[in-house]
Amino acid sequence: MELAVYSIKGEDTGRKVTLSDAIFGLEPNEHVMYLDVKQYLANQRQGTHKSKQRNEVHGTTKKLKKQKGTGGARAGSMKSPVFIGGGRVFGPEPRDYGFKLNKKTKRLARLSALSVLAQDGKIALVENISLSAPKTKDFLSILSGLKLNNGKKTLLVTGEIDKNVVLSARNIQKVTVATPVALNTHDLLNTDTLLLSEDGLKSLEQLYTTAE
Repeated sequence: MELAVYSIKGEDTGRKVTLSDAIFGLEPNEHVMYLDVKQYLANQRQGTHKSKQRNEVHGTTKKLKKQKGTGGARAGSMKSPVFIGGGRVFGPEPRDYGFKLNKKTKRLARLSALSVLAQDGKIALVENISLSAPKTKDFLSILSGLKLNNGKKTLLVTGEIDKNVVLSARNIQKVTVATPVALNTHDLLNTDTLLLSEDGLKSLEQLYTTAE
């Protein structure tokens, strides 16, 4: 698959780059993508939910009434879950929702996500973006030239962290800047356009061709 390289003004430079089939041409594996996204979302959960059980609520443990002869059900402590203000049965406890996922599984999931984007024609290639100062207005003009200021989600991948680019883009809704190492399957599948800088593409190919 070939992609045209655009300038930061949105003009076609006349150059074309062939995407590696080992990265962008795989048969997507939906199950491993599901697992990787599931792990990502599970790791976002704080897991701080908590309710008080009968041994934690405040109340008397004195027997409320005699065991027999009242015509009602036998009752002991006011902390019993059957009474208002009593403890909760099998309530939520603080827990970690994270689970282990093999490195090769996560690698396959991200390659599958990249292949899905390539198949759907959602990848664009641009010259390296560099800003002399962090200015949102300048970054918006770049997006406008590339026709990406349409309110849809854009994920920009750069070769390395450029502080000015990151600061210029962080205040724009639905725009994310990341390096190849920081990419995850959730963000790849959740974007409308994957915008690769030339250095970003090189770093991405180097990362996944050298990895086992």
